[in-house]
Amino acid sequence: MRTNLGLEDLGDLLQQPLVATLATYRRVGDVLLSPVWFEWDGTAFNMVIGRDDIKAQHIARDSRASVAVYENVMPLRGLELRGRATLFEKGLHELRARIWQRYIHSDPEGPDETEIGLRVEGELRAWDFAD
Repeated sequence: MRTNLGLEDLGDLLQQPLVATLATYRRVGDVLLSPVWFEWDGTAFNMVIGRDDIKAQHIARDSRASVAVYENVMPLRGLELRGRATLFEKGLHELRARIWQRYIHSDPEGPDETEIGLRVEGELRAWDFAD
């Protein structure tokens, strides 16, 4: 297993329509793992979640979050980002449209006021099994 890789070593991994795993923290300290669609902007993972979703409540209380993305075929490339999450509204409809196009090749029917953006930035750890 190769470790300590940079993003450039992962090729097109983050352009693939893979489902990521988002980790947020419950009030009692336990971790909640959630499957999410995402967009990587070169610096952070961006996603759209429900405004009243438990993940939004977790982030509002404790901004610690992690995201893991990996493939299940060789060379088994993967990436984990540990850091802090923020909730946002600016550019949300455009982000939602790009994510829908990426995953289901369809456009959403306009803005959804029940949703909010979630951005996770932090320290990256990447690996693969190319060797």
